[in-house]
Amino acid sequence: MAGQDDQAGANGREGADFAATVAERVRAELAGLSRSELKVARALLAAYPAAGLETVAQFAKRAHVSAPTVLRFIGRLGFESYPAFQKALIHEVDQRLSSPLRQIAEVEGAAERRRNAPAVARHYIDVLSWSFDTLPEAEFERAAELLGDPGRPIHLRGGRFSRVLAEYLASHLAMLRPAVRVIPPDELAQATTLLDFGQRDVLVLFDYRRYDPDLVGFAREAAARGAHVVLFTDPWMSPAAQAAEVVLPARVEAPSPFDSLVPAMAVVEAVVAAVAERRGGAVRGRLGEIEALSRRDDAE
Repeated sequence: MAGQDDQAGANGREGADFAATVAERVRAELAGLSRSELKVARALLAAYPAAGLETVAQFAKRAHVSAPTVLRFIGRLGFESYPAFQKALIHEVDQRLSSPLRQIAEVEGAAERRRNAPAVARHYIDVLSWSFDTLPEAEFERAAELLGDPGRPIHLRGGRFSRVLAEYLASHLAMLRPAVRVIPPDELAQATTLLDFGQRDVLVLFDYRRYDPDLVGFAREAAARGAHVVLFTDPWMSPAAQAAEVVLPARVEAPSPFDSLVPAMAVVEAVVAAVAERRGGAVRGRLGEIEALSRRDDAE
């Protein structure tokens, strides 16, 4: 996790073969933006990446600023022109839609440099370092604050593969605090969970490319009912980011045809550590009671 200077250093990391997304650039610049530029940033992140694919005039109208303000904001992100900015967004849209069938061709093209264990290790060192260097510190702290508050019920959902992350995080949170549950996959459980959401509830969602429309819709409905949404996603951003209060992106590139959850798991571990630190002495007491109950069950 880092500020703007560290973000710039990450963008130039030797050996890394991926670039910062536009959203990552925006989040790295947030603290230094003027009030009008901040309006542009929020408008872009609220409808990402679609807002940036509009004309300058349309984008300015959406953000309630002038066209020169939009262009000044684009320059702050490091783009020489509006077309260059849009070209980067179009490339991201293409990456969002990447499938295992398409990725296998990319892996075959890089097989010579990725087929051995040391090369794979270097790859994961790169994606892990990049993920943490670009992780928004303020949002990470907000996630730890929400998840560490025992007065807030925590509900977790994930996709076909990312559900394992939801279950892993839930298992750890349940040892640190009460009122933690993974939302069952059946429609009734999901509907009743949404129905009961309120301003104290926290929805933790895991959604990675190619994004799950059901998860996106669930996040939007949860936010509309007042729940706080914490989203774990990739740098190209699940559309659920539009409804999220907190977004924690992690790289997914892998030396196989399939996206990797290794960086996301590392971010989950970091969140668990932050929550445990916030809970302080209460953790020791809760773990002691859990152990005592487990021993009693074993004795019976």
